[in-house]
This record gives sequence, C-alpha cells and structure tokens, in this order.
Amino acid sequence: MRYGRERKEAILKKLLPPMNLTVNALAAAEGVSAVTLYAWRKEARMQGRWIPDGDAVSWSGQDRFAAVVETPGLNATELAEYCRTRGLGN
Repeated sequence: MRYGRERKEAILKKLLPPMNLTVNALAAAEGVSAVTLYAWRKEARMQGRWIPDGDAVSWSGQDRFAAVVETPGLNATELAEYCRTRGLGN
C-alpha cells in the first residue's frame, strides 16, 4: 500500500512528544508494518529531522548529535521549549 506524504507525516508525528509511541505500538495502531515505519523514520533522519528511537528519554547518538548542533544559539527559554518538545522537560 502506498501512503501520501501528509499521511506519512501524520503517522511519524506520533513517534514524537507528547505521544512518544514506539514503532511497534504505532505499527499496531495504524496498521502499517514496523519495517515500513523504520524505513520512514530512517528517511526522515536522512533529511535531518529529529525522530527518537521510541524511548522518550533514550536518544540515539544521532539524536544527541542533532541536539548539540541545533541548540548552541538558543537562549534559556528557547532551550527549555526545545527540550519539552522532545520529551525531556516538564
């Protein structure tokens, strides 16, 4: 089955906070194979997007590196928002 770009984005967004679904849980909920979701996630990461491995507090090396690259110019308020949107803050 082929999915449109908007549908893929809507599904991938569920891997992000506040939902933080695992790939397997998302696959079951959406009726998309986990293999397909892993491929979509890999494609999004190759485009430079931050997508967690499926654990809100366990970042891959790639995700940690992206945070280091993306945050140097942020002030405290912006950094707090950055962390909250990635499931790291209150």
